[in-house]
Amino acid sequence: MSEGDTLSQSSRQLALVAAAGSGMLLAGAYLFQALGYAPCQMCFWQRYPHALAIAIGAVLWLWPSRFLAALGALSALTTAGIGAFHAGVEQKWWDGPSSCTGDGAGLSGLSGQDLLATNTLEKLVMCDEISWAFAGLSMPGWNAVFSALLCATWIIAMRRG
Repeated sequence: MSEGDTLSQSSRQLALVAAAGSGMLLAGAYLFQALGYAPCQMCFWQRYPHALAIAIGAVLWLWPSRFLAALGALSALTTAGIGAFHAGVEQKWWDGPSSCTGDGAGLSGLSGQDLLATNTLEKLVMCDEISWAFAGLSMPGWNAVFSALLCATWIIAMRRG
């Protein structure tokens, strides 16, 4: 690792704050799920980059590099993008995946037994329905906002070096 690739102590701490922010957003998603807000498929897609950002933060703890900070920024940008797209699907600004929006045509892959099972509710959560909102933004909208801020935090950590 070259001298120019390492992060200063303050930049490393800033990157770790960003990783912890992803941890908090991911914990919040699971808290909402525990409170009865079942996630749709696109909600799950937003969780994966947060998990990756947390893992990057853990590696960065041991190996503070600009490259890892850049990967953290990319992870946060990815989940922000998915969140913004999902919020647009909920607002009917554009179409989402046919498997979890609209008239449910994507449900044709479920058998009669699946449709009658008591645990099928999670399979039927539609991506184009707002299940919770605050101040005019739904959960994916808030994820997009906070994740964009986390992306900026990762970038500042990376650029400060």
